[in-house]
Amino acid sequence: MASPFYLWQASRLHCHPLSCQRPPRRRLLACVLAGALWALALPVTATEPIPGHSLESIRTWVLEHNPELRAMGLETQAAEARILPAGALPDPMASVGFRGLDPDKPWRTVGAEREVNYALRQRFPLWGKRDLARTAASQNAVAIGLDRITAARDLLSDAEAAYARYWHADQAVAVLDRRIALLRQVEEIAGVRYALGRAPQQDAIRAQVEQTSLQRERIERLAAKQEAAATLNAVLGRRSDAPLAAPDEAPRLAVRSASLAEALDAADTHPAVRSQQARAEAARTNVVLQRRNRFPDITVGVGAMQLGNGIQSTELMLEVEIPFQQRARRERERESRLLEEAALARRDATLRAVEERGASAWSQWTSARERRQLIQNTLLPQADATWQSALASYQVGEVDFGTLLEALNEWQGADLARVDALRDELLGAAAVRAIEGDIR
Repeated sequence: MASPFYLWQASRLHCHPLSCQRPPRRRLLACVLAGALWALALPVTATEPIPGHSLESIRTWVLEHNPELRAMGLETQAAEARILPAGALPDPMASVGFRGLDPDKPWRTVGAEREVNYALRQRFPLWGKRDLARTAASQNAVAIGLDRITAARDLLSDAEAAYARYWHADQAVAVLDRRIALLRQVEEIAGVRYALGRAPQQDAIRAQVEQTSLQRERIERLAAKQEAAATLNAVLGRRSDAPLAAPDEAPRLAVRSASLAEALDAADTHPAVRSQQARAEAARTNVVLQRRNRFPDITVGVGAMQLGNGIQSTELMLEVEIPFQQRARRERERESRLLEEAALARRDATLRAVEERGASAWSQWTSARERRQLIQNTLLPQADATWQSALASYQVGEVDFGTLLEALNEWQGADLARVDALRDELLGAAAVRAIEGDIR
């Protein structure tokens, strides 16, 4: 008969089946905690929408995530923070002096009592110098803020142009795919006619050669699409290999101006021109400030003399600068005048550059728009009719295969030219919008 000890050990080794199937509570709790931590550790960017499906998503991403705009925004805030200190009073000066010290033991006085002098001085710039310094700092801050607006316009224009190229690459590949599919149908028709003895085998082989040539062009268009995607990601401030959503529809860039003259009227109010104007005004303010520096400032001070434990006397001091360094002052005034003239010249140069960009962009936009309208309204219907006629004539043997292939190339080539013209129209519209100031 087994002893109670062995029975107890057997009961530990062979537990009840139901009790053995239940998982330990610690293991279950660990699994729950691990799942919660994994959910919390998911990257935040996973819920962030991927730009690229529309032009509005590209604009929004540029304004919110571009690092260059963020840096320039911080620089604008830093320039605004310099306005108040520019017109502030300089810090006062406090001094303590000891008299009657023993040269051998400076920490002791010769007599029984120590004489200590206390003084506090404050310099006061007069003649409106503080207001002028504050005005110049404010004008420089305005110029830096306008630089950020200029950069935002340029970045949005670059983003719109890059998105137009990105969309165009997709459309060009789609046109080539349709062309290749049509060539396969033509190849089948040529094969049937060859089997019936109505056409040479050369027709089918020529269709295959044409398909191979289009495949080579398709590879080039796909490479252009990857390049456009990398350029677009660079403008957006993302990695060059970051994913982009496929465009949902063709981008639309409306131009508000009805003529080139109307578009160039906005050149005077362009933020780049206004920024240089603000710098010129700051330089002019600095010229006035340098002239005011001819007049001396004053320093007011108060003091007291302590003898022993009591105040023996007090004093009031007034200090005035003596303008001895006249040559240095004249050179500073000359420097400020030259900087003002340079700022005005730079303002004129910026205005001419903006006008030149506007005229060039307007010419590109109008010519591309006219070309696209001509292709879409006239050339495409004509090429389509030619293709349909050549296909029907080839099926009954009235035209040769070369005529059919030429009609197909003209039809699909016109469609590809329409897409290329639309791309050029969008690029010109993006450049015109940068001059007009439409950043919506």
